[in-house]
Parts: sequence; C-alpha cells; structure tokens
Amino acid sequence: MSATARRPDPAAVDAALRPVLGWLAGREPQPDRAVLAVAVRATLRAFAQAHPGRAVEVRVPPFVAVQCLAGSTHTRGAPPHVVQTDPRGWLELVTGHLTWEDAVAEGVVQASGHRAAEVGALLPMPGLAGRER
Repeated sequence: MSATARRPDPAAVDAALRPVLGWLAGREPQPDRAVLAVAVRATLRAFAQAHPGRAVEVRVPPFVAVQCLAGSTHTRGAPPHVVQTDPRGWLELVTGHLTWEDAVAEGVVQASGHRAAEVGALLPMPGLAGRER
C-alpha cells in the first residue's frame, strides 16, 4: 500500500499539531519553520486522504500542495480549482480558529474556480476543531 493510500494516523496528526496550538491561540511565539512544516504537512495530507480526488489543488507554500475532492481532474497546466493560504491560515482553518468566510474576506485564502469553496465547507476538520481557543 502506498503512503498516500494509507489512512492518516490520528495520533500522528495530533502530535504534529500540538506544538502549534499555543501560537494559534495567541499565547506563544511562532514556532520554528520545521515545527510549522510538520503541522501543515500532516494536517493537509490528512485532509486530502479524507477527501480523495484530484478536482481541487490546495497549496500551503512553502510546505506542501495536495489534490483533493472527487470529480473532474486536470493533467496539464494550471489547475482550474485552487485554494492557497499561508501556514498560519491553514492551521487556523483546520482547527476552527478562523472560518472560511472570514479567511476569504480577509485575503488569508485565495480561492479560484467554482469548486474551491467546497474545501471551505469541509473545514474545520473533525477531531481538530475547537482546539485550544
């Protein structure tokens, strides 16, 4: 079984997210780059595994980009449905510290293509929502 076909380990996702929760809640300074990278990669890959497909690309530069959501796919050039945000924006969205609507309105998320908003409808991620607000 390939690494992308495995179900995410909830304990591993939790362990990756735990070191950034104080920062998201505004109680601690920003974690170092390596800690952010682990948290972003773990949560975004878990999101993609929970919502498999290649219809929408979600990008959190500089750490990771994944394709998710079932439906039509693209194979060349720029994808028609893209969600992009920064590491803090993604982590706030998956934990429920920030709503999709507020993220789009504040420019934290750039969403293009009519399917991009479907990502927002799936956030925050169950099991991660409401962490240390």
